[in-house]
Amino acid sequence: MVNCKEVLSKNTVAGLGLGQFLSLLITSTGFLSSELAKRGINAPTSQSFLNYIFLALVYGGIMLYRRKSLKAKWYYYVLLGLVDVEANFLVVKAYQYTSITSVMLLDCWTIPCVLFLTWFFLKTKYRLKKLVGVVICAAGLVIVVFSDVHSADRSRGSNPVKGDLLIIAGATLYAVSNVSEEFFVKTADRVELMSFLGIFGAIVSAIQISILERNELRSIHWSAGAALPFVGFSVAMFLFYSGVPILLKISGSTMLNLSLLTSDMWAVLIRIFAYHEKVDWMYFVAFAVVTIGLIVYSVGDKMDENPAEVADEEVEQSKQFDEEAVDRGNSRIISALQNGEALPLLKKQHSMEKGTQ
Repeated sequence: MVNCKEVLSKNTVAGLGLGQFLSLLITSTGFLSSELAKRGINAPTSQSFLNYIFLALVYGGIMLYRRKSLKAKWYYYVLLGLVDVEANFLVVKAYQYTSITSVMLLDCWTIPCVLFLTWFFLKTKYRLKKLVGVVICAAGLVIVVFSDVHSADRSRGSNPVKGDLLIIAGATLYAVSNVSEEFFVKTADRVELMSFLGIFGAIVSAIQISILERNELRSIHWSAGAALPFVGFSVAMFLFYSGVPILLKISGSTMLNLSLLTSDMWAVLIRIFAYHEKVDWMYFVAFAVVTIGLIVYSVGDKMDENPAEVADEEVEQSKQFDEEAVDRGNSRIISALQNGEALPLLKKQHSMEKGTQ
């Protein structure tokens, strides 16, 4: 039975709170993207480009000021930057071909991918309570999908098969990116990760923009109405990317992806209070179900530990215990020598050793 202290532990509350803050940021990027789309601006890589520039400038400046040597090979960050850019591109591109219901459903493919990658590469073990939390969260999302089908979204898109394949590919790359970031956060350095992700993400984005989005950028009529959502999107993404490594260190990549499931529910609340739209009652049930799943996952048995790290910690504790025992023994001998009692003490030790033999 889960007690109140376990539920309200510092890490649990911090993980849940930060996860929902990141979910709100993702929701805001969705609304800003839709605002840009209304104005005829369709340049997903260009939108992400400014975010990578912010990461490179802010965290790169911190890294230069600290002047520390790299804790991970630079070419790993090149691969991470490539994966991250393409994941963003594929998911945004999928909206052009398939329905929002399909995107919401297939985007959940990230969660089993993350579970497998963390188990296979990071040696993370998940007990029953953790897996139950994942299942509850997935059930909440299924309720959302049924609500969409029941209420409004019946369109299939211009090319559903192509769109579904794009979203599955993007979700897989998101999983690879999240698990890689979790690895670097726990073994390298958060500032180093963000600075190199920004640098190489900006380079990859610039190359892709020059190939795919040159004409789109030339056709944009830049005004305050177009520039503000563009910059706002980048600022929200910068805050999201800055918060992700913190949540990864606290709760891991599975908790990150489960938290982001609530982004669609936050979007519903914004539609209700900001745009005064009516939504299906099933959304509120789904929000409650996902929230319960997140709590169950967060307060589950303490499992996300690397067995190698636990073994190293036990060895270190054993060494420390042995060193303390030796120090106590040496102190007694020195004290005995100073008091002229060394010979009786040595005789006593010798007789005890003989008895044990």
